Amino acid sequence: MVRKKRDSSIWVATVMVKNGEADAVVSPGNTGASMVASFFVLGLTKGVERPAIATSLPTVTGEAIILDVGANVDCSAKDLHQFALMGNEYGRYLFGKPNPRVGLLSIGEEDSKGNEVTKEAFKLLKASPLNFVGNVEGREVYSGMADVVVCDGFIGNVALKISEGVAETIGKLLLKEISGSFFGRLSYPLIAGPLKRLKRRIDYAEFGGAPLLGVNGITMICHGRSSAKAIKNAIRRAKGMAEGRVRELIQRDIEDSLAHPPVELET
Repeated sequence: MVRKKRDSSIWVATVMVKNGEADAVVSPGNTGASMVASFFVLGLTKGVERPAIATSLPTVTGEAIILDVGANVDCSAKDLHQFALMGNEYGRYLFGKPNPRVGLLSIGEEDSKGNEVTKEAFKLLKASPLNFVGNVEGREVYSGMADVVVCDGFIGNVALKISEGVAETIGKLLLKEISGSFFGRLSYPLIAGPLKRLKRRIDYAEFGGAPLLGVNGITMICHGRSSAKAIKNAIRRAKGMAEGRVRELIQRDIEDSLAHPPVELET
């Protein structure tokens, strides 16, 4: 399959990044194809066992990063720890914060909550130099209590798709309620401004694309329904990541973690 698709635009663009002819590849095409091209052409960052897709979500205080949202279905505690390291550097670039707050998505705030992988990951993150704020429940993701939320790709993808569905449903229900009554239509001119601002806050186009962290290059994965605005913002983020040398900083952090593992990893 890979050999047959080497003339595809995704593959050719990724090769250009590998050869230094481009700094990043931005694609709204098939996510799997983008990941395969990045894996085989760019390769993984030294020390990284699995790459992770990091997307942005709106919160009451601004924006948060959640990863992984689809690259890996099953993950180990060590994988989640590496995701946190990668998300931390991306968060530093994105938010301009020297020490982003990192949370672990789980079913309760207590460190004893979650499955065995989550509980072991909690220990690793707590022992790491990251600004770990503990477990984050699903309802708290949008509160802004964490800048970076870590989970496996299965949970992350389900959470993302449910969030997208809820946002679309709320928008449709709100429009239906406003247009369904005389007073609703009468009040619309007064609330049109706030509603438009709210729409911009939750519009995926404002966030552009989701980088595939952990590969030797910049791969920005965009929504299949991406508008021109979304592609523009994805290119802007990719440019910022290149200028901020996010990939190189991730490499440094991964190598440092391998040289000085958290206490919980030592035997």
